[in-house]
Amino acid sequence: MTAPSIVLLHGVGLDHTMWRPVVTRLSGEFAVLTPDLPGHGGRAPVPADLSLRELADRVADEIPPGSHVVGFSLGALAAQHLARFRPELVRTLTCVSSVCRRTPEERAAVLDRLALAERDFAGSAAASIERWYAGTDVDQATVDRTRQVLLANDVGSFLACYRVFAAGDADIGLELGRITAPALAITGELDGGSTPSMSERLAQVLPDCRVQIVPGARHMLPVQEPDAFVTAITTFIRESS
Repeated sequence: MTAPSIVLLHGVGLDHTMWRPVVTRLSGEFAVLTPDLPGHGGRAPVPADLSLRELADRVADEIPPGSHVVGFSLGALAAQHLARFRPELVRTLTCVSSVCRRTPEERAAVLDRLALAERDFAGSAAASIERWYAGTDVDQATVDRTRQVLLANDVGSFLACYRVFAAGDADIGLELGRITAPALAITGELDGGSTPSMSERLAQVLPDCRVQIVPGARHMLPVQEPDAFVTAITTFIRESS
């Protein structure tokens, strides 16, 4: 019997390597696919006016029909877009550390982070590392690898994709109620950018969505708490399939 496909979509400025802590934990049950998003990793640069639709469309060809699609941060917005407009691809939808319908204050905060990246890319990467890992027990080698991936980005592509991240929740927000796939919204208790309240908002607007908040976890939930993360998504998939 062929194992079901699970597709893991990373966040802005990262690449497929962010999923290393969870791939081996999933591979016994699933055929695990970890494509790089457009403009990331080994993929070609993207235009400055990239849209969420274009981002999602450019990764759609790498997703087998009927996959369990797991999106992290920017990847979650792409996964939501695919679940809405390419539903044949998405058997279940897992939104990890996802934003949703930002408040004016939340939107101002992400625009401030975008402005920092536009004027000081290296400083923006350092600030991200601090937000994601400060106070965690993630080993230094992993933190250093994340920093290296961030700094290796094509800056123009990073900024284009960050603009999608900053505006994408507004782009997809009015469509969330039309998503039919069973969904899980999961985030860390201490995630200050993709907060527990945002996951609760997703559960309020997605027709079939459960919420899980992982105690003590920050933004890089799959890296910081891979066992809890894998247990949550595999339980959800088994119960929803």
